[in-house]
Amino acid sequence: MRRILAVDDSVSMRQLVAATLESAGYEVTTAEDGNRAYDVALKSERFDLVLSDVNMPSMDGILLVEKLRAVPNYRLVPIVMLTTESSAEMKARARAAGATGWIVKPFDPERLVSALGRVLG
Repeated sequence: MRRILAVDDSVSMRQLVAATLESAGYEVTTAEDGNRAYDVALKSERFDLVLSDVNMPSMDGILLVEKLRAVPNYRLVPIVMLTTESSAEMKARARAAGATGWIVKPFDPERLVSALGRVLG
């Protein structure tokens, strides 16, 4: 079973993402911000994909991408941003940090599952 780390400071968004992905057969672990996600990623067996919000307290999603890309186990793991941000500048910052893709909230559950399926291969 593919393992996904879903990171968002909104409890309801974490629950929605987890329910959507679990119903599609993924094992989902959630984290409330970048700091917690980074700790979980380092202490867990490697995740197959990280799905992260951008705007979060304590460590935002772009810094999380940068920190994960510095860890050998996460250099090639897909990291997809799921956020309300849609500016070209923010997308460029995320790409420069090493993000694999970008999905704008609110999301359609079927499209999210389909997009992540394509990223995971």
